[in-house]
Amino acid sequence: MPAGMISLRGLSSAPVGDRSARARLAIALLVAMLVVVAAVSTATGASDASVLGVIKGWFHTSEEALSARDRLIVYEIRLPRVALGILVGAALAVSGALMQGLFRNPLADPGIVGVSAGAGLGAITVIVLGSTVLGPVVAVFGIYALPLAAFAGGLVTTLTLYRIATRQGQTSIATMLLAGIALGALSGALSGILVYIADDRQLRDLTFWGLGSLGGATWTKIWAAGPIILAALAAVPFLARGLNALALGEASARHLGIPAQRMKNTAILAVAAATGAAVAVSGGIGFVGIVVPHLLRLVIGPDHRYLLPASALLGASLLLLADAVSRTIVAPAELPIGIVTAVFGAPFFLWVLLRRRGILDL
Repeated sequence: MPAGMISLRGLSSAPVGDRSARARLAIALLVAMLVVVAAVSTATGASDASVLGVIKGWFHTSEEALSARDRLIVYEIRLPRVALGILVGAALAVSGALMQGLFRNPLADPGIVGVSAGAGLGAITVIVLGSTVLGPVVAVFGIYALPLAAFAGGLVTTLTLYRIATRQGQTSIATMLLAGIALGALSGALSGILVYIADDRQLRDLTFWGLGSLGGATWTKIWAAGPIILAALAAVPFLARGLNALALGEASARHLGIPAQRMKNTAILAVAAATGAAVAVSGGIGFVGIVVPHLLRLVIGPDHRYLLPASALLGASLLLLADAVSRTIVAPAELPIGIVTAVFGAPFFLWVLLRRRGILDL
């Protein structure tokens, strides 16, 4: 019997329950998936530019692969939209994974707990008051005024939520959800006041922006929000070890040498920056932050070393797919992408809630 046990152990190169090999394979597949989805999304639209023609245009293998008209459509409309979708999808999914690791609960999400609403309030403030009261501030920060205002709104909301929901190192999920609802309602009320005083042009922009869309994607918007999102995503790999230790409890994390408070502060800043910049340029797109990390945990486990990069990749792909649906389902009109993500994300969130309560045994 001992010999048999030794031989069985010799056949296994990883400990029981270790999903690192599966996680690495999943990340490789997600990279391939994102490349394919981005190529198809770039070639999908009213223009008849084919996927092959777009790829040839990328690598300059054929000057005639794209006509002058198609080249303008692809490089000035579709590519900015795809780039913005990748940035926003990655930002929202990683923000959800960070919040779930920080609060140690898979129900945390920037949209559900009011962080997106706070970021939206900051953005709406600049949109409505940017030409009057906040004119000097907008003049100083230029194109960065909108994402920075959204970042500030998201940061204030996240810090307030964390202070309310956490006591003695323990976070109450019930308090977090209730506080998130209250903060979201307060942000919504203040946003409503600003919408009330907005002019007709601002109202049209705010109505479509509030439902979420990538339709207004431009290279200018990407230059404004991209550096903030990329800076937040660049900090994420350094938080993985700390989030893994935090899952054991804050006291255990300190015993393992993790500077817990500094790590939490960094995570809060990253969530606020990524969510704020994403909301500023795309509006209210919900449920990406809860659906993506939860799906990945079922496949690759809770190790944040793999969960965070996988969330960025899957979030980007799913948002591009949702954008493709929004562009084609009611063509030639365009359905706001926030409606698409809510239609699929809300039932999933209910399933997570019922499963955690033991009502569903799936």
